[in-house]
Amino acid sequence: MAADLRPEPVPADRRERLAGLLQEARDGRREALNLIAADLTPLLWQVVRRQGLDREAAEDVIQTTWLRLLRHLKSITAPRALIEWLVTTATREAWRVQATQRDARPVSPTAFDDVPDSDTLPEELVLRNERHQALWNAMARLSDSCRDLLRLVAFVRRPNYDAVALTLGMPKGSIGPTRGRCLAKLRRLLAEDRGWSVS
Repeated sequence: MAADLRPEPVPADRRERLAGLLQEARDGRREALNLIAADLTPLLWQVVRRQGLDREAAEDVIQTTWLRLLRHLKSITAPRALIEWLVTTATREAWRVQATQRDARPVSPTAFDDVPDSDTLPEELVLRNERHQALWNAMARLSDSCRDLLRLVAFVRRPNYDAVALTLGMPKGSIGPTRGRCLAKLRRLLAEDRGWSVS
């Protein structure tokens, strides 16, 4: 069973909070942009990497996406749709980068003659997809606060705990212990899931 890659619905309160931060950013409050970036960079990272870009290209695409937001800060007509605006912008930029990379590297007719077959068998891909699905199912069973925290700290090499604390409204000193409890809960849920433990 392939993993469902559709994004989860965005809670209304999160939309409102991000729309409010966008308005504050329009009014010149720089910290509001930092909070938006702390909240949404992990999501954009997932979106861009799904397009098949390497780490360096993905970082460039995400940086370009934030620069586009700065350029269009005052012209976004639907602040409650900020997430969709950013995801669409990042996806289109990733496609543009992919096309540029393809055009820049001509392939000779014999380029793939010596490329070995993939070491990953189809049944291994199925098992991997089932494990991914089990992981997302377990994530969905966590509390909103755990999901938000894990999303913020899981996809960033060195999370900015000040920004995480501001974004989630929690004391900076409690981020590490809370993260540990959330990961322990996630491990328990995965251990109970046959789709995870049998794979």
